[in-house]
Amino acid sequence: MKIAIVGCGAMGSVYAALFASAGHEVWAVDRWREHVDAIRERGLRLEGASGDRTVRIRATTDAREAGPCDLVILATKAMHVAAAAESAKALLKADTPVLSIQNGLGGPETAAAVLGRERVMVGVVGGFGASLRAPGHAHHNGMELVRLGEFGGPITPRLKAVEALWRGAGFRVKVFDDIDQLVWEKLICNCAYSGPCAIAECTTGEVMADPDLSRVSAACATEAYAVARAKGVRLDIADPVAYVRDFGAKIPKARPSVLLDLMARRRSEIEVINGSIPRVAQELGMQAPVNEAVTALVLAKERRLGCA
Repeated sequence: MKIAIVGCGAMGSVYAALFASAGHEVWAVDRWREHVDAIRERGLRLEGASGDRTVRIRATTDAREAGPCDLVILATKAMHVAAAAESAKALLKADTPVLSIQNGLGGPETAAAVLGRERVMVGVVGGFGASLRAPGHAHHNGMELVRLGEFGGPITPRLKAVEALWRGAGFRVKVFDDIDQLVWEKLICNCAYSGPCAIAECTTGEVMADPDLSRVSAACATEAYAVARAKGVRLDIADPVAYVRDFGAKIPKARPSVLLDLMARRRSEIEVINGSIPRVAQELGMQAPVNEAVTALVLAKERRLGCA
């Protein structure tokens, strides 16, 4: 299979390296010139939970160079999905599915608005704790679960084929016929750690170990869970606090992407993660004051650091 990863940052590099190791032709499409140049010159190195390997893949800053592919994965941050989807048009054959994988809410909807609902699949990936250590060099702390679903409905033969592709590359995969469940089960975990870790500048394990931060984390998760239930989302979660603590315990050394963005003085996705909860709560006549406060604190920190 010929696979393009559009937005080949930390998580995109995990996908690219493991798909390449499984024998697929992989193209990394990314705007970061130094990263692309390093991959071209030395290959892509991935170390961590899946081992330590360096693979040779194709890399470019221009999707047109890659040409039509069998699968396109949009792995950009939420605020870059529209531009990524537009550039992905150069990668499409008549039947090429596009798998949109972002944190928080709204990424697949944005991709579908550009590319059409019938082409878009939804991916939610959790428990990896990925980061870029240098151009061409990624690391991940865990390798928990890849959740996949069709944007417009039930499990299809196309979705099962994509599931088999991921499974063959060594990922643990679960397919869903309900994308709301798919997205919200991950979002609850993201809310528990993204904002608190960014504010306190610590890992998931450090948040769990601190009595005050763990209370904030639990409150973020509990609010998100309550909003999801009020929205009518089906969840396989009995206790949201136990659920997020079990998630965090598997990647205690991970720094969530929001913290990594602040450390690099980049704008984060906080508004589509913790910030999405008070917005949806308001639509339902509810409030989510802890997530609202956490979001405000992260945004204030971004301004202070001059994130762009």
